[in-house]
Amino acid sequence: MGTTAAAGGGGGPARWWLSWLGLCFWAAGAAAARGTDNGEALPESIPSAPGTLPHFIEEPDDAYIIKSNPIALRCKARPAMQIFFKCNGEWVHQNEHVSEESLDESSGLKVREVFINVTRQQVEDFHGPEDYWCQCVAWSHLGTSKSRKASVRIAYLRKNFEQDPQGREVPIEGMIVLHCRPPEGVPAAEVEWLKNEEPIDSEQDENIDTRADHNLIIRQARLSDSGNYTCMAANIVAKRRSLSATVVVYVNGGWSSWTEWSACNVRCGRGWQKRSRTCTNPAPLNGGAFCEGMSVQKITCTSLCPVDGSWEVWSEWSVCSPECEHLRIRECTAPPPRNGGKFCEGLSQESENCTDGLCILDKKPLHEIKPQSIENASDIALYSGLGAAVVAVAVLVIGVTIYRRSQSDYGVDVIDSSALTGGFQTFNFKTVRQGNSLLLNSAMQPDLTVSRTYSGPICLQDPLDKELMTESSLFNPLSDIKVKVQSSFMVSLGVSERAEYHGKNHSGTFPHGNNRGFSTMHPRNKTPFIQNLSSLPTRTELRTTGVFGHLGGRLVMPNTGVSLLIPHGAISEENSWEIYMSINQGEPSLQSDGSEVLLSPEVTCGPPDMIVTTPFALTIPHCADVSSEHWNIHLKKRTQQGKWEEVMSVEDESTSCYCLLDPFACHVLLDSFGTYALTGEPITDCAVKQLKVAVFGCMSCNSLDYNLRVYCVDNTPCAFQEVVSDERHQGGQLLEEPKLLHFKGNTFSLQISVLDIPPFLWRIKPFTACQEVPFSRVWSSNRQPLHCAFSLERYTPTTTQLSCKICIRQLKGHEQILQVQTSILESERETITFFAQEDSAFPAQTGPKAFKIPYSIRQRICATFDTPNAKGKDWQMLAQKNSINRNLSYFATQSSPSAVILNLWEARHQHDGDLDSLACALEEIGRTHTKLSNITESQLDEADFNYSRQNGL
Repeated sequence: MGTTAAAGGGGGPARWWLSWLGLCFWAAGAAAARGTDNGEALPESIPSAPGTLPHFIEEPDDAYIIKSNPIALRCKARPAMQIFFKCNGEWVHQNEHVSEESLDESSGLKVREVFINVTRQQVEDFHGPEDYWCQCVAWSHLGTSKSRKASVRIAYLRKNFEQDPQGREVPIEGMIVLHCRPPEGVPAAEVEWLKNEEPIDSEQDENIDTRADHNLIIRQARLSDSGNYTCMAANIVAKRRSLSATVVVYVNGGWSSWTEWSACNVRCGRGWQKRSRTCTNPAPLNGGAFCEGMSVQKITCTSLCPVDGSWEVWSEWSVCSPECEHLRIRECTAPPPRNGGKFCEGLSQESENCTDGLCILDKKPLHEIKPQSIENASDIALYSGLGAAVVAVAVLVIGVTIYRRSQSDYGVDVIDSSALTGGFQTFNFKTVRQGNSLLLNSAMQPDLTVSRTYSGPICLQDPLDKELMTESSLFNPLSDIKVKVQSSFMVSLGVSERAEYHGKNHSGTFPHGNNRGFSTMHPRNKTPFIQNLSSLPTRTELRTTGVFGHLGGRLVMPNTGVSLLIPHGAISEENSWEIYMSINQGEPSLQSDGSEVLLSPEVTCGPPDMIVTTPFALTIPHCADVSSEHWNIHLKKRTQQGKWEEVMSVEDESTSCYCLLDPFACHVLLDSFGTYALTGEPITDCAVKQLKVAVFGCMSCNSLDYNLRVYCVDNTPCAFQEVVSDERHQGGQLLEEPKLLHFKGNTFSLQISVLDIPPFLWRIKPFTACQEVPFSRVWSSNRQPLHCAFSLERYTPTTTQLSCKICIRQLKGHEQILQVQTSILESERETITFFAQEDSAFPAQTGPKAFKIPYSIRQRICATFDTPNAKGKDWQMLAQKNSINRNLSYFATQSSPSAVILNLWEARHQHDGDLDSLACALEEIGRTHTKLSNITESQLDEADFNYSRQNGL
């Protein structure tokens, strides 16, 4: 350096400094080259004179290698004395750099730009935790600066789509969603949709959206949206095409409005009318469903035939008048014109001269008679007529008086009560001699020695007519009562609902009971008949009783699904109780609030003051389609004041009682007797009540008529038993096995219709083939059985077979079809059993025979599972294996949780006694290896004998 300075002469220190700085940069470059060759890192900074740090004008960008073509990375910085690339943490050799240097005219600073090439081989040979990357490092007088890291990846696009779009058939205005998952690629492929090979622009059609995860969404399908759809995926490497998906937008057919009824096809007599509709509103398109139902409806019609009027025969000629004329007349009444018939043609009266032109009076010609003589003759005729009239009236009055006196020995007419029982009966009018009591009582029979009898048919087709007539004061006559009985013809036509009575007011009333079971009584048995009616109570509840002691037992209400299980030991040894159970069949006392509905019968068990030491099990049937998502079901109890209070919700956790809800019944563990019922509050419109639908039939009073009665009742056995009982009293016959109908709480009504009636054999009254019941009436049908009546008529008495369909459907809901195929003759009918009789033979069972699990085995189970176990094989696992997974805290409070669980099992399996399922549950727990069902009868008898001996029996 000294030589360089001397050679410079007068250059001085400035020249020396520049020479030294250049040497340092040269040394740095050389060191960088050596460091690259020898694996040594270049220095991060070089001491320099005051200046500015390098600023990158251009930094390297991320790049993709396409096929085998290398890519170039570029950096540009100022002021920069040197720039080097660093890839994956290592310096790139100086020879691989291409450098260009320029001067920024605006600032006067040096600008350096450097390029390097990266090949596919370099990227494939790199195996690091991240992508291949490169970074620029630039030097200036002040220090160094680093650029961003640029990743380099090999670009590709696989051939197969991860998910191809699938074809769809959708209704018009429905939503279309076509899914597309493009092939894997780097960079990620962009997706474009084609319809019939034309690109889809979602910006121009608001109904189409292609932004959601490469999917194509058409919000409301139009007919124009039908076509072939293809998903196109592309990146910088290639393009891929998916399989085409065919979309068909169809239109279901809809009925047009009915046309007006056509005129009757016959001019007069019996014919038919029809109306039609077409499946054009809209017409089915692209494979859409054709309209369901009939396109033509026909009904019978009767056109009255016109009757032309015809003259009666002429009357006799009248007396010759003072004008010397006499008259005769005729009327247009043989027959009179009817139904638009023509009136008689011609004159209704004729007159003619009665003296051949000469009028004679008092044997004198008319022209010789004075006017005064004619007037006197007219007066004489008038007075003679008046006198004859007075004499006739006097004779009539005398005759009436004599007749009344002759009839004064007789009393009031009494009508026979058998006329009120319906059917074709006879009226018997008896007169009682004076002196006998007219009061009908049990201590005195009327002496019916003189009688007058009137007979005639009477048909009371409606039970309401019977009730109206029995409510009258007919059987409490007074001495001045007058009975006016209408003719049987008028009664059968329904002209009047009851006979008219005129008499004094009195306090006696006829009993308001159900008279369906009363038989026809003869006149002489009238008094005991009235007493029997008065003593008959109305049927408001079913009831059963049994005496139970320490051994416990089971009380069953036959054919109702209601039962009561008294466990062993629930009653103390020194006591025995008469326990009763009843079902209210009258108007429910539980008045639902708001949307809450009654789902079960009101069941009462007692006596209420009885105390039990172990919970008893009460089984109550219900009609809900059980789902916690749609129903909120509560157990309610009636207080002594008659009010209802909520005991618990079925889904609640409680230690006071336990509710286990099965599909058709609820098993409740209780420690106090009383009146209980289940109510439900629908949470959604999908809440479903199960209805039982059945059809009954019977002959009406008219031998050609046949009545069908369709019932929809809550699906509880006791509700259907009430229907069966009523139908038995009316002579009804079950025509088809009852079916279940799922009735949704969606506020839509119920339609009941009769279909496929055999033509030319039967007909149904016009406008009665379909009946609609409002939703509220069906939803709260527990108030009383809901039924619709249909009246059919056969054309001839020789028709004895009836086949048709009964359709019961909820609008926008479930539908059931009842197939009716029966004989209307009772001797040819096939009997359909109302109920299975399995639980009606023994309503009350006491002792070991009432339980399915033998007592000795029950003791061993309780002793085993009541003991805590470190492996968790205790009563909790016993409950879990018996599908009892909720509210286990209730069993934890019992002295023997296993015994209460087995009591609940007994209540659930009272009909099947499925010991295999219990044995399997015990085997799964690992406590026993012997199935209970393999126990022989002798072992069961021996266990029962030992049990009885232990208890001193």
